[in-house]
Amino acid sequence: MAAKISASSSIITINNHLQNPQKFNINSSIFPQFIKNPLQIIPKGVRISSNKRTIEAVNGEKIYTTTAWDEKPYEILPNGKKLYLDEQDVVTYLNPPKNLIPLDPSSYNPASYLWKKISEIPEERRHRLLYLVNSRLISAAWEVAGTRYDNAKLAKLSSSSLLTGENDALSLEFWNCRKSGGPMPFALIRYLQKALFKTNGKVYGRLIGCSTLARFATSFSPLYFTVKEVHEVMPTEQPCDLAYEFGDGLLDIQDYPDGFPKPAKHRWPFNDQVVIYVRHVGPGVMVGQAWQEGIALEQVPRKLCGEILMVKDYSAYSAESADDH
Repeated sequence: MAAKISASSSIITINNHLQNPQKFNINSSIFPQFIKNPLQIIPKGVRISSNKRTIEAVNGEKIYTTTAWDEKPYEILPNGKKLYLDEQDVVTYLNPPKNLIPLDPSSYNPASYLWKKISEIPEERRHRLLYLVNSRLISAAWEVAGTRYDNAKLAKLSSSSLLTGENDALSLEFWNCRKSGGPMPFALIRYLQKALFKTNGKVYGRLIGCSTLARFATSFSPLYFTVKEVHEVMPTEQPCDLAYEFGDGLLDIQDYPDGFPKPAKHRWPFNDQVVIYVRHVGPGVMVGQAWQEGIALEQVPRKLCGEILMVKDYSAYSAESADDH
């Protein structure tokens, strides 16, 4: 039987086989690497004082153990920087040590676990994933997100409340993005922004450069796209959730968010049937692939870059809400 945990009292009651090490099964399926702090049996009647709670052992069956999670959500590195544990969990999961990879991946859904780990990161800290998840791990996130479709309930979840219509008052979202790889000159662009906005019941978007030059270029020739619900990446036939279709750039709408430039015809390669296919990864997190599919029927589709990690900018939405009030 597994150990029993009482959340209300923060006391763990263990069974007799843990009190008697000789009877403990050394062939346990729990990886020893996961056990950072060995459990300590507290003699009967002994009281141990923690910073915010006191635990009393009864009949020698109650134990107390401490982890970094009890105190602060981060560790202080030797260089003085903070290492947030929630974010590091996501990074470690995308790039696990070989001895921690499950022997039977079919026994669980990787996308479900990743979704849960992302949901545990506070909204105001999720942007840190853009700097912690490197190019190779962005590709890994795309692959893990692909297992989401094996779970019917999980496949219905969305990373964006604007897309689900949960908040009718919400009409604009900003997302910060990091891309990996790609041919020149796209390889020089690592970070960009994405805006999603809703008008007349439909969702549209715009890519915005982050550098001064790129921001100027995307203002003079804005990269607008239409958001559509699709279920397959056309060039690979892999599952996905959304498609950002750039088309010719001339959207058939009248109302744009304040400060957004008027649409103009897309320049190459965005005028050559460019589509970004998107998968939901977790709350406020998406990953996408950009493809140049080509207008010519004989043209072979090619990827414009590696994968693109997209993280919702909650600070921008908070500032907008504050202005409204």
